[in-house]
Amino acid sequence: MENVNELNEIQKVRLKKLEELKAMGVAPFGKKFSISHSLQQIKDNFDEFENQMVKVAGRIMAIRGHGKAAFFDIQDQTGKLQIYIRKNDVSEETFKLYGLLDIGDIVGVEGKVFRSKKGEISVSVSNLTLLSKSLRPLPEKWHGLKDTDTRYRQRYLDLITNPEVKQTFIIRSKIISAMRRYLDERGFIEVETPVLSPIAGGAAARPFITHHNALDIDLYLRIATELYLKRLIVGGFEKVYEIGKDFRNEGISIKHNPEFTMIELYQAYADYKDMMELMENMIAHIAQEVLGTTKVNYQGVEIDLTPPWERMTMVEAVNHYANIDFSTIKSDEEAREIARKLGIEEVGDNDTKGKVLNLIFEEKVEPNLIQPTFIYDYPIEISPLAKKIEDNPDFTYRFEAFIYGREMGNAFSELNDPLDQRERFLQQLKEREAGDEEAHAFDEDYIIALEHGMPPTGGLGIGIDRLVMLFTDSYSIRDVILFPTMRPKQ
Repeated sequence: MENVNELNEIQKVRLKKLEELKAMGVAPFGKKFSISHSLQQIKDNFDEFENQMVKVAGRIMAIRGHGKAAFFDIQDQTGKLQIYIRKNDVSEETFKLYGLLDIGDIVGVEGKVFRSKKGEISVSVSNLTLLSKSLRPLPEKWHGLKDTDTRYRQRYLDLITNPEVKQTFIIRSKIISAMRRYLDERGFIEVETPVLSPIAGGAAARPFITHHNALDIDLYLRIATELYLKRLIVGGFEKVYEIGKDFRNEGISIKHNPEFTMIELYQAYADYKDMMELMENMIAHIAQEVLGTTKVNYQGVEIDLTPPWERMTMVEAVNHYANIDFSTIKSDEEAREIARKLGIEEVGDNDTKGKVLNLIFEEKVEPNLIQPTFIYDYPIEISPLAKKIEDNPDFTYRFEAFIYGREMGNAFSELNDPLDQRERFLQQLKEREAGDEEAHAFDEDYIIALEHGMPPTGGLGIGIDRLVMLFTDSYSIRDVILFPTMRPKQ
């Protein structure tokens, strides 16, 4: 926690320097500065730049010496570079300006590239321009910003003092760009659907509610893009996707933030097995493009993303990891009793066999799914938007993809029977009326769309934030969201 009195003294000194700069006729918050090269370009190509004049800019991160000659380091988006200033090489005004600079100030430098006596690539100042005076000191001068609460609340300080954090978000940008290219090259069209909706549909989650004054109606921040995207399949688009924010009014954890980034994509005339192949191939392709490998190290574990990934039905997975064969269980009560013996506390008195199967899976199986694994054929009770399996109607054509014990993606052979969909929505409505705030809402307009005919369709959703966590070895989702949701400071 910052020492307020000490901080105030530092600020007083910097404000005094600000006035001195103004008295000198120096604008402390300068104008445009034309940069010739990035700092890393100069370091990577020293032989080309040696003895050449360059114009660079960045934030001062260290100052060494205030005599007739001194060194200071500046930092731009690409890295750091040493700057050398000597009184005899610059005007009196420029050297006086240097004497009023502080760590954190942003400057423009024009000068010649050389290598110092210690062998460090540097720029010798011939002209110095103040671009922005920093009125507050940077945190923890030598060790970077470590306090996680401050890092998340004041991400700009995190980015300035911890270069590896900046790299995380550069990788995030590259992942999303690579994902777009992969889909675009395969005929998918990127679209945009509403963030505000009269119905919160497409997922089992509690929404955020807002009010539109002019229309005098309540609206919901979307919890998923699914139902709008499938309307587009009805309308004749055959391959669509959307990358965007979803919002869910639920708990915060290392895996959950109230607003998060998803990609959802839909392909007409496809099914969930096509989505399995698309997902494993796309993720492996992105890893190779962004990281140069399909093997990533996450929290000390090597994860191999090379296709094909392992595939197991949910029943097979529970049998394998919990030693319970659900194909032999005849009644809901028998399933509930088995779950209670396993210590599954969430089991309700009216939970069906399918719901119990999923509860056991979540607790006893998910933590074991470290390498990429598709778990498929989910109970119908928890899959109201997925097509049921013809010869086993208690289950649906649905899968979830797991890596390091975490769900990374969710996909269906989409339910395109409007009569079946209506019955499923009605069942969800009953569950909502019984107190389940996360049950799916009844969307009459979506059913009307299905009644016009939707082709067999495969749909897939992938959590972008969790994928970035995997690729950057980030422990918490807050480490990969630039401005995560935080409780306001009192």
